[in-house]
Formats: sequence, structure tokens, C-alpha cells
Amino acid sequence: MRLDRYLSNVTTLTRSQAQKAIRGGRVSVDGEPQKQPSSNVMEAAAVSLDGGLVARHEPRYFMLYKPEGYVCSTEPELHPGVLDLLDEATATGLHFVSRLDIDVTGLLLITDDGAWSHRILAPARKCSKRYLVTLAESLSERDAERLRQGILLCSEARPTKPAQLQLVSSNSCRLTITEGRYHQVKRMFAALGNRVVVLHRERIGGLQLDPDLSPGNYRALTEDEIGGIFTEP
Repeated sequence: MRLDRYLSNVTTLTRSQAQKAIRGGRVSVDGEPQKQPSSNVMEAAAVSLDGGLVARHEPRYFMLYKPEGYVCSTEPELHPGVLDLLDEATATGLHFVSRLDIDVTGLLLITDDGAWSHRILAPARKCSKRYLVTLAESLSERDAERLRQGILLCSEARPTKPAQLQLVSSNSCRLTITEGRYHQVKRMFAALGNRVVVLHRERIGGLQLDPDLSPGNYRALTEDEIGGIFTEP
């Protein structure tokens, strides 16, 4: 991991503050001064700031049932932020894995393990996301098949990758995608002349939203869940 990122993860310093501290000669690694923010730090390295050893904390992994009306932002302005729902000593370093819009509910993953979240979001891994979608209009089997094959979104040059789709009722379905384009689910149905009324994320990879969680509640992931997310159902 980069030294500046490491330092911001294990202290209250922001990334830019960590870079300034490193360049200012305030940081040493294994007893040697280090002035390059981009230098790599091994997991077992002893990192000191102003002569004091900084301890590397264990990574945190949470699943939260995101309610409507909250924004996935570490610095919310007009609306309440999701991190306000966490009862943690500090939110320093925490970030969202695949954000949800203010009106979207369901499974939200929160962690301070950047490598883990990168593996989930990496396009090459094709980690799937499943949504329960309620539409303004009925969805025909013909339109459902268009989504399964891939559909061209407005202002894009290439169609979406094939999706899995299961009709639940005349105007609701379960949609599974492996991409993360901007507002992708809403835009996929808009391309069919339909409109998403309610959007709820049920699953990411092999990890489903805990049915015992109510909106606004969260819990830590188990070790099996942390690794099991990469096992597609």
C-alpha cells in the first residue's frame, strides 16, 4: 500500500495532510526517514509519525440496509449521510463499495479496506449486483429479452453487457448486472421507454442483504462473508 494512503488509514490525517507530513520528514518506516508519499509499505512495517509508532488497525467490513433519503457521501451537505447511521468510534478511512442513489434502498457495503473494494468493483472480476425493480409501466417479455441481450443507453457507444432478468409481476422484476455505469439500472429501463419507481439492491456477488436487518441498521461482516462475496451464486 502507498505510504500516504496507509498513514491516512491508520491516523486522523487526510490523504493530503499525510503527504505533507511525509514530505516534511515527519514519517519513518522501519526506522528510516521516508519522504516519498508514493512509496510502498509492507503490512509488517513499523511506521512512525513524529517519532511515535502508529498502529495499523484491523480492516472493517460492514453491510448496511440503506434507507431512502440518505446519500453515500463522506461530506454530505443537503441530505443526511449514510455514515451518520454508523455507531462507530471513528469513520476515518471508511468508504462505500458501489454507491446507491438517495432514492435507492438495500445492500450497501462499507469498509476501509481499499484492496477488497477494488476487487469487488474491478470490471475484469464481473462481480454481479442484483436489484428488485418496480416500474411505472408493465414490462413485456420482448423488452425483458432486450435487457438480457444488452441494450444501448442514451449517449453511449456500446450496449450494456447481457443482464439476467426474472419477471416478478407485470411491472416488477429482479435484474442482475455485472457493470457499474452511471445510473445504469434506471437508464436501462429508460431506454425501453419505462421508468423505475422503486429500486432496491438485494445482493452483491455472493453476499445477500441480511433479512434480519431493518432499514438504517447495519452489522459487521463475518470472515466467510468477506471472502464469500467473490463466489457468485
